[in-house]
Amino acid sequence: MTDSKMKTLIILPTYKEQKTLPLVIEKILKHEGFDILVIDDNSPDGTGEIAREWTRRDSRVNLIERPQKLGLGTAYVTGFKWGLEHDYGCFIEMDSDLSHDPSDLPRLVEEINNGLLLSKFGNFYATSILGVPLTDITGGFRAYSRKGLSALNLDAIHSEGYSFQIELAYLIWYAGLNIREISIIFTERAHGGSKMSGNIITEAVKLPWRLKTSEIWNRFKGLFVFKSKESYNRKGTRL
Repeated sequence: MTDSKMKTLIILPTYKEQKTLPLVIEKILKHEGFDILVIDDNSPDGTGEIAREWTRRDSRVNLIERPQKLGLGTAYVTGFKWGLEHDYGCFIEMDSDLSHDPSDLPRLVEEINNGLLLSKFGNFYATSILGVPLTDITGGFRAYSRKGLSALNLDAIHSEGYSFQIELAYLIWYAGLNIREISIIFTERAHGGSKMSGNIITEAVKLPWRLKTSEIWNRFKGLFVFKSKESYNRKGTRL
Protein backbone atom coordinates (compact mmCIF):
# COMPACT_ATOMS: atom_id res chain seq x y z
CA MET A 1 0.00 0.00 0.00
CA THR A 2 1.08 3.55 -0.70
CA ASP A 3 1.83 5.76 2.28
CA SER A 4 -1.33 7.84 2.71
CA LYS A 5 0.82 10.76 3.86
CA MET A 6 2.99 10.79 0.73
CA LYS A 7 2.99 14.30 -0.72
CA THR A 8 1.36 14.29 -4.15
CA LEU A 9 1.71 17.09 -6.69
CA ILE A 10 -0.72 17.59 -9.57
CA ILE A 11 1.00 19.45 -12.42
CA LEU A 12 -1.36 21.46 -14.62
CA PRO A 13 0.23 23.10 -17.69
CA THR A 14 -2.09 25.82 -18.98
CA TYR A 15 -2.50 27.95 -22.06
CA LYS A 16 -5.86 29.66 -22.58
CA GLU A 17 -7.72 27.52 -20.04
CA GLN A 18 -9.73 30.25 -18.27
CA LYS A 19 -13.06 28.44 -18.59
CA THR A 20 -11.95 25.04 -17.37
CA LEU A 21 -9.08 25.70 -14.94
CA PRO A 22 -11.31 26.84 -12.02
CA LEU A 23 -13.46 23.72 -12.42
CA VAL A 24 -10.43 21.43 -12.50
CA ILE A 25 -8.91 23.05 -9.42
CA GLU A 26 -12.18 22.82 -7.49
CA LYS A 27 -12.57 19.13 -8.34
CA ILE A 28 -8.97 18.33 -7.36
CA LEU A 29 -9.17 20.16 -4.03
CA LYS A 30 -12.17 18.06 -3.01
CA HIS A 31 -9.69 15.22 -2.52
CA GLU A 32 -7.35 15.39 0.46
CA GLY A 33 -3.63 14.94 0.04
CA PHE A 34 -3.21 16.65 -3.34
CA ASP A 35 -1.35 19.90 -4.01
CA ILE A 36 -1.54 21.68 -7.35
CA LEU A 37 1.13 23.38 -9.44
CA VAL A 38 -0.21 25.42 -12.35
CA ILE A 39 2.37 26.28 -15.00
CA ASP A 40 0.97 29.00 -17.23
CA ASP A 41 2.66 30.09 -20.45
CA ASN A 42 1.48 33.72 -20.41
CA SER A 43 -2.06 32.86 -21.52
CA PRO A 44 -3.67 35.85 -23.27
CA ASP A 45 -7.13 35.04 -21.84
CA GLY A 46 -6.35 35.67 -18.17
CA THR A 47 -5.69 32.07 -17.12
CA GLY A 48 -2.64 33.21 -15.15
CA GLU A 49 -4.67 35.70 -13.13
CA ILE A 50 -7.23 33.01 -12.30
CA ALA A 51 -4.41 30.79 -11.05
CA ARG A 52 -2.92 33.65 -9.01
CA GLU A 53 -6.28 34.21 -7.34
CA TRP A 54 -6.44 30.54 -6.41
CA THR A 55 -2.97 30.71 -4.82
CA ARG A 56 -4.31 33.48 -2.57
CA ARG A 57 -7.40 31.46 -1.68
CA ASP A 58 -5.78 28.07 -0.97
CA SER A 59 -2.22 27.26 0.11
CA ARG A 60 -2.42 23.94 -1.75
CA VAL A 61 -2.40 25.78 -5.10
CA ASN A 62 0.93 27.00 -6.50
CA LEU A 63 1.78 28.84 -9.70
CA ILE A 64 4.75 29.21 -12.01
CA GLU A 65 4.26 31.84 -14.73
CA ARG A 66 6.44 31.67 -17.83
CA PRO A 67 6.96 34.59 -20.22
CA GLN A 68 5.72 32.84 -23.37
CA LYS A 69 4.36 29.61 -24.78
CA LEU A 70 7.24 27.20 -24.20
CA GLY A 71 5.47 23.90 -24.68
CA LEU A 72 4.02 20.98 -22.76
CA GLY A 73 7.23 19.02 -22.33
CA THR A 74 9.22 21.85 -20.77
CA ALA A 75 6.23 22.68 -18.54
CA TYR A 76 6.21 19.17 -17.08
CA VAL A 77 9.99 19.12 -16.65
CA THR A 78 9.74 22.46 -14.82
CA GLY A 79 6.99 21.01 -12.64
CA PHE A 80 8.94 17.83 -11.90
CA LYS A 81 12.00 19.80 -10.81
CA TRP A 82 9.90 22.09 -8.61
CA GLY A 83 8.21 19.11 -7.00
CA LEU A 84 11.48 17.28 -6.36
CA GLU A 85 12.88 20.40 -4.70
CA HIS A 86 9.78 20.62 -2.51
CA ASP A 87 9.98 17.00 -1.34
CA TYR A 88 6.96 15.53 -3.14
CA GLY A 89 6.87 11.76 -3.41
CA CYS A 90 4.29 11.40 -6.20
CA PHE A 91 3.82 13.47 -9.36
CA ILE A 92 0.74 13.43 -11.56
CA GLU A 93 0.44 14.88 -15.05
CA MET A 94 -3.05 16.11 -15.83
CA ASP A 95 -4.77 18.19 -18.50
CA SER A 96 -6.51 21.41 -17.51
CA ASP A 97 -9.40 21.06 -19.98
CA LEU A 98 -11.52 18.48 -18.08
CA SER A 99 -10.38 15.64 -20.35
CA HIS A 100 -9.13 13.84 -17.26
CA ASP A 101 -11.46 13.12 -14.37
CA PRO A 102 -10.10 14.22 -10.97
CA SER A 103 -12.11 11.44 -9.35
CA ASP A 104 -9.49 9.01 -10.76
CA LEU A 105 -6.71 10.63 -8.73
CA PRO A 106 -7.04 8.43 -5.62
CA ARG A 107 -6.74 5.31 -7.80
CA LEU A 108 -3.54 6.62 -9.35
CA VAL A 109 -1.97 7.28 -5.98
CA GLU A 110 -3.13 3.91 -4.65
CA GLU A 111 -1.19 2.16 -7.41
CA ILE A 112 1.87 4.39 -7.63
CA ASN A 113 4.18 2.03 -5.73
CA ASN A 114 3.71 -0.41 -8.60
CA GLY A 115 5.33 2.01 -11.06
CA LEU A 116 4.45 4.61 -13.67
CA LEU A 117 0.74 4.75 -14.38
CA LEU A 118 -0.74 5.62 -17.77
CA SER A 119 -4.23 6.20 -19.07
CA LYS A 120 -5.30 3.35 -21.32
CA PHE A 121 -6.61 4.24 -24.77
CA GLY A 122 -4.03 2.97 -27.22
CA ASN A 123 -1.00 3.79 -29.41
CA PHE A 124 0.16 0.83 -31.49
CA TYR A 125 2.75 2.72 -33.53
CA ALA A 126 5.21 3.80 -30.83
CA THR A 127 4.83 0.74 -28.61
CA SER A 128 5.48 -1.58 -31.55
CA ILE A 129 8.74 0.18 -32.41
CA LEU A 130 10.05 0.63 -28.89
CA GLY A 131 8.84 -2.61 -27.34
CA VAL A 132 7.50 -0.85 -24.24
CA PRO A 133 4.83 -3.10 -22.68
CA LEU A 134 1.98 -0.57 -22.83
CA THR A 135 -1.30 -0.36 -24.69
CA ASP A 136 -0.94 3.43 -24.64
CA ILE A 137 2.29 5.39 -24.58
CA THR A 138 0.90 8.83 -25.48
CA GLY A 139 -1.69 9.48 -22.77
CA GLY A 140 -1.26 12.56 -20.62
CA PHE A 141 -2.87 11.39 -17.36
CA ARG A 142 0.06 9.84 -15.52
CA ALA A 143 1.52 9.35 -12.08
CA TYR A 144 5.26 9.10 -11.43
CA SER A 145 7.09 8.12 -8.28
CA ARG A 146 9.89 10.26 -6.95
CA LYS A 147 12.20 7.29 -7.52
CA GLY A 148 11.24 7.16 -11.19
CA LEU A 149 11.82 10.85 -11.89
CA SER A 150 15.04 10.90 -9.86
CA ALA A 151 16.43 8.16 -12.13
CA LEU A 152 16.16 10.40 -15.20
CA ASN A 153 18.21 13.28 -16.54
CA LEU A 154 15.30 15.70 -16.91
CA ASP A 155 17.50 18.32 -18.56
CA ALA A 156 18.08 15.95 -21.48
CA ILE A 157 14.37 15.74 -22.35
CA HIS A 158 13.28 18.22 -25.00
CA SER A 159 10.27 16.56 -26.64
CA GLU A 160 6.84 18.18 -26.74
CA GLY A 161 3.22 17.03 -26.89
CA TYR A 162 2.68 13.33 -27.50
CA SER A 163 6.41 12.92 -28.04
CA PHE A 164 7.15 14.00 -24.49
CA GLN A 165 4.82 11.30 -23.15
CA ILE A 166 6.42 8.69 -25.42
CA GLU A 167 9.96 9.63 -24.45
CA LEU A 168 9.31 9.75 -20.71
CA ALA A 169 7.51 6.39 -20.66
CA TYR A 170 10.31 4.83 -22.70
CA LEU A 171 13.04 6.23 -20.44
CA ILE A 172 11.25 5.02 -17.30
CA TRP A 173 10.90 1.54 -18.79
CA TYR A 174 14.45 1.47 -20.16
CA ALA A 175 15.78 2.42 -16.72
CA GLY A 176 14.38 -0.90 -15.53
CA LEU A 177 11.52 0.57 -13.46
CA ASN A 178 8.01 -0.86 -13.27
CA ILE A 179 5.17 0.43 -15.43
CA ARG A 180 1.48 -0.26 -14.92
CA GLU A 181 -1.74 0.90 -16.57
CA ILE A 182 -5.24 1.47 -15.30
CA SER A 183 -8.36 2.18 -17.34
CA ILE A 184 -9.93 5.63 -17.33
CA ILE A 185 -12.72 7.40 -19.16
CA PHE A 186 -11.29 10.10 -21.41
CA THR A 187 -13.61 13.06 -22.05
CA GLU A 188 -13.19 15.29 -25.09
CA ARG A 189 -12.50 18.93 -24.20
CA ALA A 190 -15.64 21.03 -23.76
CA HIS A 191 -13.97 24.41 -24.38
CA GLY A 192 -11.19 25.68 -26.60
CA GLY A 193 -9.49 24.00 -29.51
CA SER A 194 -6.86 21.35 -29.93
CA LYS A 195 -3.25 22.43 -29.40
CA MET A 196 -2.04 19.77 -31.83
CA SER A 197 0.18 21.09 -34.64
CA GLY A 198 1.92 19.63 -37.65
CA ASN A 199 5.28 19.92 -35.91
CA ILE A 200 4.02 17.97 -32.89
CA ILE A 201 2.68 15.20 -35.10
CA THR A 202 5.92 15.02 -37.09
CA GLU A 203 7.96 14.85 -33.89
CA ALA A 204 5.75 12.05 -32.54
CA VAL A 205 6.29 10.05 -35.73
CA LYS A 206 10.08 10.46 -35.71
CA LEU A 207 10.80 10.12 -32.01
CA PRO A 208 10.30 6.33 -31.61
CA TRP A 209 12.84 5.69 -34.35
CA ARG A 210 15.33 8.11 -32.77
CA LEU A 211 14.96 6.43 -29.38
CA LYS A 212 15.27 2.95 -30.89
CA THR A 213 18.38 3.95 -32.83
CA SER A 214 19.91 5.34 -29.65
CA GLU A 215 19.09 2.09 -27.81
CA ILE A 216 20.71 -0.03 -30.51
CA TRP A 217 23.81 2.19 -30.50
CA ASN A 218 24.14 1.90 -26.72
CA ARG A 219 23.86 -1.88 -26.93
CA PHE A 220 26.41 -1.90 -29.76
CA LYS A 221 28.89 0.06 -27.63
CA GLY A 222 28.25 -2.39 -24.80
CA LEU A 223 29.41 -5.30 -26.98
CA PHE A 224 32.78 -3.68 -27.51
CA VAL A 225 33.38 -2.89 -23.85
CA PHE A 226 32.27 -6.40 -22.96
CA LYS A 227 35.31 -7.64 -24.82
CA SER A 228 37.48 -5.54 -22.51
CA LYS A 229 35.71 -7.15 -19.51
CA GLU A 230 34.04 -3.96 -18.34
CA SER A 231 30.44 -4.24 -17.17
CA TYR A 232 27.65 -2.09 -18.61
CA ASN A 233 23.93 -2.05 -17.95
CA ARG A 234 21.32 -2.31 -20.70
CA LYS A 235 21.58 1.45 -21.38
CA GLY A 236 25.29 1.16 -22.12
CA THR A 237 26.29 2.92 -18.90
CA ARG A 238 29.33 1.64 -17.02
CA LEU A 239 28.41 -0.05 -13.75
